[in-house]
Amino acid sequence: MRTSWNGSLSFGLVSIPVGLAPATKPAARQSDVSFRLLHRECATPIKQKRWCPTHDREVTQDEIVRGFEVAKGQFVIVEDADLEAIERSDDSRSIEITRFVPEDSVDPVYFDRTYFLVPASTTAQRRPYVLLLEAMRQTGTAALGRFVRAGRESLCMVRAKEDALALETLFLAEDVYSQAEISEAVEETDVKDTELELARQVIDSLAGDFEPTELASEYRRDLRAMLEAKLRGEEIAVPEPEPEAPVIDLMEALKASVAAAKKRPAEEKPKAATRSKSKARSKAS
Repeated sequence: MRTSWNGSLSFGLVSIPVGLAPATKPAARQSDVSFRLLHRECATPIKQKRWCPTHDREVTQDEIVRGFEVAKGQFVIVEDADLEAIERSDDSRSIEITRFVPEDSVDPVYFDRTYFLVPASTTAQRRPYVLLLEAMRQTGTAALGRFVRAGRESLCMVRAKEDALALETLFLAEDVYSQAEISEAVEETDVKDTELELARQVIDSLAGDFEPTELASEYRRDLRAMLEAKLRGEEIAVPEPEPEAPVIDLMEALKASVAAAKKRPAEEKPKAATRSKSKARSKAS
């Protein structure tokens, strides 16, 4: 596996050689189809110009500096040297583990980007990697730490992911919005026991195991199909606007959902539910 950073994972006096490899593709956060901006009249790609309205001319790259707006139209100029002065110069190339915590205690809202930690090539160097992996699996813990890459400090969490160690870069606490407003609204709202029981029945009817292969984008599929149709010269039909959904009584909606789930053919029901029942029968026998 190709790594983008190589160093070590350190805690206490233990140092484990590892490489950092992205767990997702570079375009994972966007569609795999990219577009250029064209002039509609001649289909020529549009060029973006860096334009100074004060001097009414295009400016070159060496004339551009960064600026932080402190008030409307007032900026503090920041040079590259200013940023370099505060960047971390740590060249230890080490992921420093500061604490082990229960894995489920870190809310996924803090996760930014996922990487695989790739073990060293020799058997002797892989042993501490496997030892840490197995210990974390058995204790259900994750490791919190930090490391420096390209002069930038990153907070991270290392966790066991099946037979590998994965590293999640973490957002800072100040970068995550508070959910207090939502929590307050939820606390002020009551639900009836009958509603809750029907909701549980709907959940049970749709219960199943997580299947990664089911994470497919209908948008990407439809986008590719549309582009292929345009290449063939076909006319693209404009979809009819969706009618507004009528307001439905909550109890009636839950009852209808349960009834629809009971009528659904067996082959359409989640595979995992069938597997779970068969496992339960085998344990009982």
